[in-house]
Amino acid sequence: MSGLLIEASNPLCLLQDAGRFGVRHLGVTQGGALDWVSMRWANGLLGNAPGAAVVEVTLGGFGVVAEADCVLALAGGDLDARIDGQPLKPWRSFVLRKGQRLQLSQPLSGARAYLAAPGGFDAPQVLGSCASVVREELGGLDGQGKALAKGERLSWAGAAPGVREVPPALRPSLCGDGVLDLIVGAQIGDFAGQSLFEAFNRAFTLDSRADRMGIRLLGPALKYQGAPMISEGIPLGAVQVPPDGQPIVLLNDRQTIGGYPRLGALTPLSLARLAQCLPGAQVRFRAVVQALAWEEHRQYLQRFADF
Repeated sequence: MSGLLIEASNPLCLLQDAGRFGVRHLGVTQGGALDWVSMRWANGLLGNAPGAAVVEVTLGGFGVVAEADCVLALAGGDLDARIDGQPLKPWRSFVLRKGQRLQLSQPLSGARAYLAAPGGFDAPQVLGSCASVVREELGGLDGQGKALAKGERLSWAGAAPGVREVPPALRPSLCGDGVLDLIVGAQIGDFAGQSLFEAFNRAFTLDSRADRMGIRLLGPALKYQGAPMISEGIPLGAVQVPPDGQPIVLLNDRQTIGGYPRLGALTPLSLARLAQCLPGAQVRFRAVVQALAWEEHRQYLQRFADF
């Protein structure tokens, strides 16, 4: 069994996998990697299952030292990763020799990087997943949702494959300013006409008030004119509009029900793109029909199959 000793970490460095499903009726949220695309590429580089456990590093501040020679993979945002001070770009697997240090310091592009190991990192399964949800105290190395901490060890039992990289043509575009596809929802017709025009024709700025539950967007105030709502289930990527009119995109650690009206929900690919946006980035919504979103998703999944 191979391992890494964690030498630096922070509350934004978490063990994640594809998420926790079939438990929302219990009030338990989904969790899982915010940028599922980058997680899947990191796992694909090592021949892992798509949802194998990875380390999600947000904004940097994470460092490990190898306790034995190993092969790891890194995908997602460029967080100025270095091995013993030498630059390491993402979208590739690489060899880390015994005693070498891997450090991810700060974002150069994108917001989140995903570190994978052969077969996935070892962690207990809680309700079918090791995804860390700090608020619910579920998942992670100890099963109680805690962030990775200095002095802890990451281990895995998979066989080390050869080294390779994701071809540039297959790498996703990390968000600077981007377009987010949105499947319109049940309350779309209850917003004022001018608000709907502005929702799909004006840019929104990502607020610094953001976490794994949701990201607040700053822009034109959207006016809801419908009747008060009864709380209902909230899907991943839901764009809800509270009374101040500023949309909030709900992410993996969202609450399971809510009573604010919704414009709709972002597509999975747009959610992955949003997860790489830093505060201050500008985004626009583009309305799409569900059939088109499904076809785009299917075509993108074929990239992994062809890799």
